Amino acid sequence: MGRLFGTDGVRGLANADLTPELALSVAASAARVLAEHDRSHRPVAVVGRDPRASGEMLEAAVVAGLTAAGADVLRAGVLPTPAVAHLVSALGADMGVMISASHNPMPDNGVKLFGSGGHKLPDAVEDEIERKMGEAAHRPTGAGIGRVRDIEDAEGQYVQHLVKVTPHRLDGIKVVVDCANGAASTAAPDAYRRAGAEVVEIQALPDGLNINDGCGSTHLDVVRAAVVEHGADLGIAHDGDADRCLAVDADGNDVDGDQIMAVLALGMKDSGELTDGTLVATVMSNLGLHLAMREHDVILRTTAVGDRYVLEELHAGGFALGGEQSGHVVLPAHATTGDGLLVALRLMSRMAETGKSLAELAGVMRRLPQVLINVVVGDKAAVARDAAVSEAVAAVTEELGDTGRVLLRPSGTEQLVRVMVEASTHELAESAARRLAGVVSSVG
Repeated sequence: MGRLFGTDGVRGLANADLTPELALSVAASAARVLAEHDRSHRPVAVVGRDPRASGEMLEAAVVAGLTAAGADVLRAGVLPTPAVAHLVSALGADMGVMISASHNPMPDNGVKLFGSGGHKLPDAVEDEIERKMGEAAHRPTGAGIGRVRDIEDAEGQYVQHLVKVTPHRLDGIKVVVDCANGAASTAAPDAYRRAGAEVVEIQALPDGLNINDGCGSTHLDVVRAAVVEHGADLGIAHDGDADRCLAVDADGNDVDGDQIMAVLALGMKDSGELTDGTLVATVMSNLGLHLAMREHDVILRTTAVGDRYVLEELHAGGFALGGEQSGHVVLPAHATTGDGLLVALRLMSRMAETGKSLAELAGVMRRLPQVLINVVVGDKAAVARDAAVSEAVAAVTEELGDTGRVLLRPSGTEQLVRVMVEASTHELAESAARRLAGVVSSVG
């Protein structure tokens, strides 16, 4: 059996892998663990979900598990993941539970946990929760059973926070927002309008079955077409739980997470918000981001792939901005996790402040062609130790010089080695990647 918790909670096919019984057990164990860590009071948990149909079933199970373990529940309803994290902090709750599978298709679902302050739980605490799930536990009775109440205007509290921390009004900006028929279907349009933008919302009618269905941040063709059709200044695409966003400019050209971070980093450097002049990104960020930040005297620190590693580096260094190419971007001064709405507001605020188009702002970074080849191997650890592979990587790295980059990364879950090459042209990147993939394949 592998570890129950993945990089972003417990996730699987709802009612098959992720059953109500499992969700109840995870929630009850989490409440017990947090109660044992702090016995001074009865635990309080904020519970939210995205609109997928199975969320209704799993919410009931999570609430039952929490209250059975003696925790009180503040039910937030359908909300973005970062809204749940915000409410945990704002309401002084001990933990939060978000029921969502993010960008995954509708049949999947997940349970994400937050600790006090709205922060993701450390691996050690998740391991303790998993370990205690199989243990017999005392069940409170009578007045010891947890109580449930709904949070009044949970979404409004979150939107008010977002608008409050947006540094410039968005008057004069027309934006198309693709809500992925997900958790931000009312919150995102409301926040952008309150901040002053003219908003065209699309894919904002969730019915429990259509979340992420051919729309949102994994299907940018929908928002591209709408931006051109409506003559908008930009488009924003969220995923199902709105913890990330991607953008398109007025001509329908993609603006990915790396470019968004480049725009925000330079804006925050100008305003003095960029702590130690440092941006945090993962090793998968495009070399173009490295080159752009170097040109503008911004230090770029890299981490392993995954937003939890970005968060760890942000907290360790007290840095103010970090994220991933996929659009998970974190601004720790205003959010404890990736927040697609906050980032979109910041991006539009930079447009309003400078009077520049998104294309002009994003043009500070040129994305270098990137080729990724997944090579199936028998032993990925042996590949990592092999001298022939090291020599081949060194040779290609020398050939590419400052205009290219090589990254070999073993998969965390499969016997795969990911060969990634960036170069000044697609042809160069593809040629180098295929050569390296051949060496890896012959060794593995």
